[in-house]
Amino acid sequence: MEVAEDLLYTEDHLWLQVEGDSATVGVTEYLQEDLEEITVIELPEEGDMLELGDTMATARSLRMLLEIYAPLSGEVLEVNDALQDSPDWLCQSPYEDGWLLRLKITVPAELEDLMSHEDYQDFIEGF
Repeated sequence: MEVAEDLLYTEDHLWLQVEGDSATVGVTEYLQEDLEEITVIELPEEGDMLELGDTMATARSLRMLLEIYAPLSGEVLEVNDALQDSPDWLCQSPYEDGWLLRLKITVPAELEDLMSHEDYQDFIEGF
């Protein structure tokens, strides 16, 4: 299972690539292994403000609904509109084509609660 060294991670199995005051967010390979065929993904609108822990996206399959929570507070700068036509990218390419959105980080201190790749690797080995 891939755990990229240049990303940060959450206990909810999201990855973040932080660049300056913005972050690209997606689901980890660990989480996507538990997902069945995704049929629909709902994302916020550009310009939406998210608070840490808000529902920022939902992924639906034939048998489940997954709510995905904001790992940071921020303004939605961009969403991956391609997921509307190809929601399966969430599972097939979680680190490339399957990214969810980009946030402008409004509370930088929240980054301190994210895990390094080593910490995340240890975390998932505990399951």
